[in-house]
Amino acid sequence: MALLAYLKSLFILQLLMGFVFVVSGLIINFIQLCTCVLWPINRQLYRRINCRLAYSLWSQLVMLLEWWSGTDCTLYTDQATVDKFGKEHVIVILNHNYEIDFLCGWTMCERYGVLGSSKVLAKHELLKVPLIGWTWYFLEIVFCKRSGKKTERQSLVD
Repeated sequence: MALLAYLKSLFILQLLMGFVFVVSGLIINFIQLCTCVLWPINRQLYRRINCRLAYSLWSQLVMLLEWWSGTDCTLYTDQATVDKFGKEHVIVILNHNYEIDFLCGWTMCERYGVLGSSKVLAKHELLKVPLIGWTWYFLEIVFCKRSGKKTERQSLVD
């Protein structure tokens, strides 16, 4: 166990993990770009391929969260709800407080077999983030533009 902890602490291995993620992400994004020709022909096939490509990218981050960092995500719910996981369409609302909240959400998706096909509602600015934003674009994620303070106040009055 001490050897594993030592290996995890080596900068060169951390750098290698980051390099593998970036290179595989760019390859996945390129393949996703190539699948755009399928969109007008067969949307279901386009979506199926892109879900699997996204899974291959997201699963790397889930592995880093669970195995590399040793983070343990626990879901507290009743058994009736657990029995429905992965079998029904659901909307899960997370109160995003920390930088890794989305990774914990992806960990739960991975546990119940819906990681590749999970969707989010994301800030429009995230569309410009390489790898993650680009992958979300090909997954048809909804990107929302934020309004200014003036618009927020006006919506409260209305």
